[in-house]
Amino acid sequence: MNFQSFDFHPDVAAGVTAAGYASPTPIQAQAIPPVMLGRDVMGLAQTGTGKTAAFALPILHRLMQGKQGHVRALIVAPTRELAEQIHESISALGRQTRLRSITVYGGVNINPQIQKLKSGVEIVVACPGRLLDHIGQGTIDVSRVEVLVLDEADQMFDMGFFPDIRRILKHLPKQRQTLLFSATMPDEIRRLAHEVLNDPVTVQVGNTAPPVTVSHALYPVEQHLKTPLLLELLRHTDTESVLVFTRTKHRAKRLGEQLEKAGYRAASLQGNLSQNRRQAALDGFRDGTFQILVATDIAARGIDVSQISHVVNYDIPDTAEAYVHRIGRTGRAARSGDAFTLVTSEDTAMVRAIERALKSSLERRTVEGFDYSVPAPKKDTEFVRPPREPQNRKPVAAKKGTAQGSPHNQAGTAKPKATGRAQQQPGQTAHTAGAPQRRVNRSRRSH
Repeated sequence: MNFQSFDFHPDVAAGVTAAGYASPTPIQAQAIPPVMLGRDVMGLAQTGTGKTAAFALPILHRLMQGKQGHVRALIVAPTRELAEQIHESISALGRQTRLRSITVYGGVNINPQIQKLKSGVEIVVACPGRLLDHIGQGTIDVSRVEVLVLDEADQMFDMGFFPDIRRILKHLPKQRQTLLFSATMPDEIRRLAHEVLNDPVTVQVGNTAPPVTVSHALYPVEQHLKTPLLLELLRHTDTESVLVFTRTKHRAKRLGEQLEKAGYRAASLQGNLSQNRRQAALDGFRDGTFQILVATDIAARGIDVSQISHVVNYDIPDTAEAYVHRIGRTGRAARSGDAFTLVTSEDTAMVRAIERALKSSLERRTVEGFDYSVPAPKKDTEFVRPPREPQNRKPVAAKKGTAQGSPHNQAGTAKPKATGRAQQQPGQTAHTAGAPQRRVNRSRRSH
């Protein structure tokens, strides 16, 4: 099969040729025909299988007919990086079509997006939070959307975007074509698919299993020795581009700095970075400026770098499915790849879950010459929380005549003597051990 068999509009076919596409990938061969027929599609495929073109090409073909100048296709993605990647693919494939595509996401000035929307565009690639901002402000009209794509639905669920997705759906026409793509099919995705898809065609590629070209290895190690062991692995391993996963944003930033100090061309990718710095890190990793990229799961979504030779799980992921997502970044395009996971004694249960998912046991390895017996420092502050304040201590009563009991210390008044603990402010209640701490939920709509 080749792309000519799909009978695309000549201008779309010209974009396919210019992009150098020869024969469709399995997800493209299975998904493009039903999408071209106007059917709803549920697509199960990992990142890197070519699914962007599987929905982009039929959308471009469809939009060549009918009126232009208003939003006719809406693609919702979980992260800025993935939104930009989709937009770039659409722009490349649709270069001859004169169809206009823009990205809409938070973390950047909203005004340029408003101006582009006013000028008239046919395709919008958006992250949920900023899209709702535009809908609320009336700066985007989605009432004539003909095709909706929900890409990486499982990641949007993990990031807490499903309430936003359901709010967006209320503003869209009920008569539309809907395409939903996900790497996995947990119950939550199945329920969403039932809500938004009408008599869908299900297309599944790879059974969400990791690439067979990837070899796996576990490296048991104590928590305080992870960074030295990682450096030792890098010194004794022939690597091209290395993607390192950490559990937290702080750890990604810190580890990236440590690798830089050790002489590696390294960068970190995490949510606290500005959009410009995130893009610079991603572009530098793609073009080889950075050999190592340290990232969290959320920040790494949308990374599509074919030459990644190694994925290193500095921290084991929280689910077996997340493990499959991570290691799917290597071993692409029939190339071999390696997945190394540093594990502690606390990770035993997750290792078993991953082995069950892979239906095989993972090889345990040690690094020859590495000293695993080095004890943890007495005060290991590398990746731990600061010590908590002592509990169950009664507040020290202020001495009469001092400024300690005054709610408003004036300039020139005597300062309270240091007591070694936080001062209790008027109106506050001292927390005791076991007292419930109130959590504040913050929206993650900036992604």
